Amino acid sequence: MKLSMTIFKTLLLGLAVVGAFANSSVAFVPGGAVNLVPHRAVYEMTLDQSRPASGVAGVQGRMVFEFAGSGCDGYTMNMRLVTRIEGETGRSSTTDLRSSTWEEGRGKRFRFNSSQYRGEKLEESTSGDAERAASRSDVDVHVSGPKPKELKVSGPVLFPTQHSLAILEAAKQGKSVLQARVYDGSGKGDKVYATTAFIGKPVKPGAKRPEKRVKNDEALDKLVSWPVSISYFDNDEPGETPVYQLGFRFYENGISRDLVIDYGDFAIKGDLSSLELMPSQRCE
Repeated sequence: MKLSMTIFKTLLLGLAVVGAFANSSVAFVPGGAVNLVPHRAVYEMTLDQSRPASGVAGVQGRMVFEFAGSGCDGYTMNMRLVTRIEGETGRSSTTDLRSSTWEEGRGKRFRFNSSQYRGEKLEESTSGDAERAASRSDVDVHVSGPKPKELKVSGPVLFPTQHSLAILEAAKQGKSVLQARVYDGSGKGDKVYATTAFIGKPVKPGAKRPEKRVKNDEALDKLVSWPVSISYFDNDEPGETPVYQLGFRFYENGISRDLVIDYGDFAIKGDLSSLELMPSQRCE
């Protein structure tokens, strides 16, 4: 039993959500009311629940997420997730997933590089870049590995940081549902997810403070947040059953906590254990 690269990219999408969709068309406005704060967050990953068919008895792991940049210089995200999954038969598997991305501030370009290790052995890697066509609808993708190929993503689509900004914009506008097609380089660089985000009622600053406090998280007490649940569909359009569901508490500065990733047969939760706020970069 192991976490796949696709599941890892799901985590990345959930932690970086910006842009806005209305009636299935892009309405992303860079440099708007949402300001994402550069930060480094560490999450302790454990098993939340397991259904009989999963074969999963326990999960232990840690995820480190780093976000930096601005709408002027572009956004950089680095994430590493190491997990040990224990099966009901007593066997266990350790997976080390790593990802680095860069996204141009106005959503014109996106670069991605990800790898998956089991022990010291590299099992899978994907890298490439994508560029939005002049129409700002289609996206041209160049996959450099594992096998070089060119492809075109047609129709409205968002990159990960655009998708995150869109959810926050929708939340601030009081919207409860946001649908978007998202490209993040998943699969072998050729996958597009259809997503549906459900946004709960805003949580006022200082309300619902977590029982477990970590250094620097008092800064979050001053911010509005929203409970968010995102369903990911594998067929490029919403269906009846999502492949994955990701829930989290999303603060207005882009920081997430109280993660729950539900894969159907089992679910994993991520508890914030460390938070470091880094200086914001101002546009000149």
